This record gives sequence, structure tokens and C-alpha cells, in this order.
Amino acid sequence: MKKIFLLSVFISQLSAAQTIESYLSPPCPTDLTASPDGKTLAWVFNDKGSRNIYLAEAPVWAAKKITPYSGDDGMEINNLQFAPDGNTIIYVRGNGANNQGEAANPAFLQTTTERNIWVISKNGTGLSKIGPGTYPKISPDGKTIACLSGGQVWTSSFIDSSRLQKLFQSRGGQSQLRWSPDGTKLVFVSNRGDHSFIGFYSFSDKTIRYTETSMDNDTYPAWSADSKYLAYIRIPNINNLPPFIPVREANPWSIRLYNVQTGEAKEVWKANPGKGSVFTDDIPVADNLLWWAAGNRLIFPYEKDGWQHLYAMDIEKGTIRLLTPGNGEIENVTLSADRQTIYYTTNISDIDRRHIWKVNISDAKTELLTNGNGIEWSPVMMDNGIALLHSSATKPAWPALLQNGIITNLATEFFPKDFPATLVQPQAVTIRATDGMQVTGDLFLPPGHKPGDKHPALIFLHGGSRRQMLLGFHYSQYYSNAYALNQYFASQGYVVISLNYRSGIGYGLEFREALNYGAAGASEVKDLIGAGLYLKNRADVDAGKIALWGGSYGGYLTAHGLAQASGLFSCGVDIHGVHNWNDEIPTFAPWYDAAKFPAIAKKALESSPVYYIKGWKNPVLLIHGDDDRNVPFSESVNIAELLRKQGVHTEQLVLPDEVHGFLLHRNWVTAYKAAFEFVQRQLNQQQKK
Repeated sequence: MKKIFLLSVFISQLSAAQTIESYLSPPCPTDLTASPDGKTLAWVFNDKGSRNIYLAEAPVWAAKKITPYSGDDGMEINNLQFAPDGNTIIYVRGNGANNQGEAANPAFLQTTTERNIWVISKNGTGLSKIGPGTYPKISPDGKTIACLSGGQVWTSSFIDSSRLQKLFQSRGGQSQLRWSPDGTKLVFVSNRGDHSFIGFYSFSDKTIRYTETSMDNDTYPAWSADSKYLAYIRIPNINNLPPFIPVREANPWSIRLYNVQTGEAKEVWKANPGKGSVFTDDIPVADNLLWWAAGNRLIFPYEKDGWQHLYAMDIEKGTIRLLTPGNGEIENVTLSADRQTIYYTTNISDIDRRHIWKVNISDAKTELLTNGNGIEWSPVMMDNGIALLHSSATKPAWPALLQNGIITNLATEFFPKDFPATLVQPQAVTIRATDGMQVTGDLFLPPGHKPGDKHPALIFLHGGSRRQMLLGFHYSQYYSNAYALNQYFASQGYVVISLNYRSGIGYGLEFREALNYGAAGASEVKDLIGAGLYLKNRADVDAGKIALWGGSYGGYLTAHGLAQASGLFSCGVDIHGVHNWNDEIPTFAPWYDAAKFPAIAKKALESSPVYYIKGWKNPVLLIHGDDDRNVPFSESVNIAELLRKQGVHTEQLVLPDEVHGFLLHRNWVTAYKAAFEFVQRQLNQQQKK
């Protein structure tokens, strides 16, 4: 009896730990960066909404918090950068503004939440505010900070922390600041809507010059080591092209070279027609997408073979060489200080995960640095080895060192001791869409799953749609949280599929630019219905209990599923979802007016959930923050009105002043608790019927 009692107590304690809060409890690391000498590492921990900078130094690598912030205040920290001497860190704290100029403030703080640039010593002393701005860049000599504010370029002395002063005034919005290696010039991109220029400011004579002006989009400037040349990418404009439709071919993009001394500009390479002719930045690669390497080589991403790979171009010969062969995409590119080696993250050799590789630029020899069932990303070069972030199926992202092939976690004392120990290992499954196309899904089975048991089921639909869900905790906090909720559903007896539907990344150009996807036909709905049929036909699934949930593009697909397949899906949780493309497209393309483009508008409407609203029969929970800058809050307001008119059971959770990717930890917990409770209640009610 005593053993039975103790076992019951253990099970009770284990169950108590299995809460949504416990699944979301670990601090999330971001912005991993290193000092120039590679002996100090810094990152941001978001610990239940309290964001702070942490630091670890060789040789002990003991982690410590160096900033004083506390509480779930919704204030972001990013853009970490060490000064050249390695003793000081600058960073940005605060939130972006909406179209009305209001900085996000979901915690209702009584102080400003606008973005400001701060500086702090690595020992945690000397914290001071430089001023409003973002994207700070320290000059090579460590004396000046350049930054962006209000679309213009500002500078401040880094020595005496003088006030920021506007460097110059230019039309449009400026971005992509790059100091020349000799520190005498500052290059920038001047965005003018349907075209952009590469410009640079000369500190010696206080003048602005443009490399050349064109009707195209010049972007991603890269300096030569001697500061004599600028390379940049030229992307031809595509007029009247709305977002969220496939684009497989276009006028080819090119790489151009500018001689700073003579003012001569010329094309040094151009993409071939067909595959790779469209320049894409949908895959998270780096701050820049053009690198000037040793040996007078330019490194750039190119989809010539249908996958985003890195190529090296010999500037003198104009020839290119593939550096990263294999079926997979390249992400998180870092060029070594000597410009001879590239470290990168990729799913080559492991399509459902991410690992870190390196390639020698001169001979194109690649080397796999991490492997196995983990997920690794964001390589940062250190004095002896590299630092990285990594996760697994059962542990979320964490900072670590990779030395001699061994990954050693940092800051282990900050990982919560009560984090659930019963997470499952998802498995990749192949799903046939209703049009015959094959897609993949990550399948979560409940712990202790046994043949013959019947379980409720759930399909998770990611946003983007330029995303790929992985067989472990994701590198994005938004999707790391979603993965945690999928694990929680599994722990409560659900069979869960995280669906990698067409138009996502990770599977090549043709999958990403899937025919008729999005506003051009919503072909990805065929993948969703195929996943529903896959679950319905599984022996371990109760076919009458299949629910949907997703955010943003995932909310859009949740709405499509409920509207187009009410006999298959019992209920859904639609988090800040898109319901009418004609209302969503202007958010990303301000020029778009449905009345002026009737053919596009007609197809966009026919690709929207509202077009199928009459078929929507089953309950839905709508969740939305009313300061959302990605999906207008009106999308949820309008769909709620339409559903109520036709008697569909509609519940709502509105998060005041919250943005698209929730800033407050407590709002993540509230939303996820509401989502689980809604699905559980609705499926139980249907069972009683």
C-alpha cells in the first residue's frame, strides 16, 4: 500500500508540473554575439517576459546578467554589438511604432516604450542611454555610433556619449548602414518605394554620393577590405505584383561593382533566366546577403538549382562556383574575420532539422560541424571554437559552446528545474494532398501511446507562410512556443500533426513558390484537407474529433479548413488570422487598391476564407491583439460578424495593445490556455452529443 501511495503522489506531482506555464517556462535566448577577440559571449534571455543581456567570458564561461530589467514589461532588446575593444556593449531596447506612430505598449507602462540605444560595460556598470534609434553600428575605430531614427541616419560620439545628431537628410527611408573598413565613409540604402539607391556619406568633406541611380532596387552593399570598392545587388522592379502569390521567374537580378575613387559602376555578374532569376530574401540568412571574401571573391545566395545555396564569384574572371551542394537551404551565414571561411546553418543532409557547417572559400571544401537529433543554428566565432544556439525534441533553445566536436551548454543554472520531462519525439510523416502533391508533417503521439486506443487529434498550421516546422523546438520564439503547445496537447492525449504545407521554406524553390498558393488560389488548403484525411484514416484517431489551430497564415488556413471542410474538422482556434486577402495585401503593399486591380482582387477574394463562409458550421475561438501591425485587427472583427450572422458559435479573446508576435509572456500563457480549454471543451461537448 505504501508503494502504491508513493506512486500516486509521484504521478500527482508529475501531473501538476504538466502545465502550459511549465512548458513555456525556460528563458529564450536570442541575439547571440561575441567580442572581436572571441573571448566574451553575450546574448539576450527572455525569461517569462523579462528581457536582459547575459554575458560569459573565457576561460570559465560563467554566465551573469549585466542589465537591470525586471518584470513582464513587453520591452524588446536586440541589436547587441560589442565595441572594438570588447569591453562595452551597445543595444536597442524598446518597441516599434504602428502607422499612428505609437510604440507598442501592451503592459500599459507609464514611461516611453520607443526604441532607444543604450550602452553598458561588460561588467554591468556605466549603463547610459544614447538616444532614440535602432540598427546601431560602431565605427571601426570605436569612436562613433551611426544609427537609424525616423528613416534618417544619425551619429553620436561613442567616446563622450554626446547627443545624437542627424548626419544628413534624404528622401525615402534609409537602411542597411555599413561603415567602410577604414572608417572614412558610411554606406546606406535609400528606399524610394518602387526603387532604391546605394549611397554613401564621406566624413572628410561631408558629402553624399550615390553609386549610380536607376529604376531598380539596389541593395545589400558590401565593402572591399581596402575600402576602394562597393559591391551590391540590383533587383529589377516588378510592378503591380501583390505579395502572397508565386513568383518563379522574373527579369534576372545582378551584382554590380562600384569604384569609389573613379565613380565607375559596372555589372560583374547576372543570374540566368529561369530558376534563380528571382532574388529572394524569404529565407533567414543574415543582415547582409552579399559578402566580400578573401581572394577578391564575392559570396552570395543563389537558387540556380532550385535550392538556396552559397556561390563564390571570382570578381576578376566573372566566374562562379557552388560552395554548398546538396538538397537543402542555407541560413545564418557568418564570414570569418580573415574572410576565408563561412559558417552556416542548413538542413542539407537532415531536411527536418538544422545543423551547422563550414566551407573553405578557396577550395569549396565543406565540413559538417554538428549532427544527430538536435537542432543547431546561429554560429558565432569564438577564440577557440564557436558558440551557437541549439535545441532538441525535448529541450528548447539554449546557448552553448562547440569545441572539439563537443557541445557544452552555458548558463545551465538558469534552466528551470521543473521543466516537463515527458516530452515526446515527433516523427516526420508524408501526407498526400487532395491534388496528389506530397507534403510532410511532424507527428506527435501521446506518451504511452498504445495500438487500439482512440485519441482526439489536432493539426497545427504555422504562419508566414515562409516557415518550416522542425522535429524539435524551433529557432524562432514564436514557433518554439507553438511547439511547446503541441507537446502539451500530446501530453493530454492528443495525436498532433504540425503541417509543413506548400509555400513554406526548407524544401526548395518550387515548393516555396507553389503554383496557385495564397492569394493566387489557396492551393495549400489541399494539403490541409489531405492532413485531415490522413488523421481520419488513422486507427488511433477518433475521426469525429479533429481540431485545427494556427496563427497568422495558420489562422488563415484554420479558417479555410472550417469553411471548406466542416464535416472533417470539428472546431478551430484562429489566432490573428487572415480572412480576406484584399484587406491583408495593403499591409505589405500600400499601393494595392482592390478597386484598381479587379482581376487580382477577384482571385484574391476567391482565395480567402470569407469566400467560403457559408460552409462554416463548427465553433471557432478568435484570438487577436488589437495593435497588430501584420494582420489588421479588423480581419477578426469582420469574420466574427459574418459568423454570428449565420449562427456559428464564435468565442473571442482580445489582447489590448498587443502586437502580432505577443510581447508579453502572460499573453502567450493566456492565449494558449484559452486555446487548449476551447478545443478540449468543444470536443468533449461533441462526444456528449
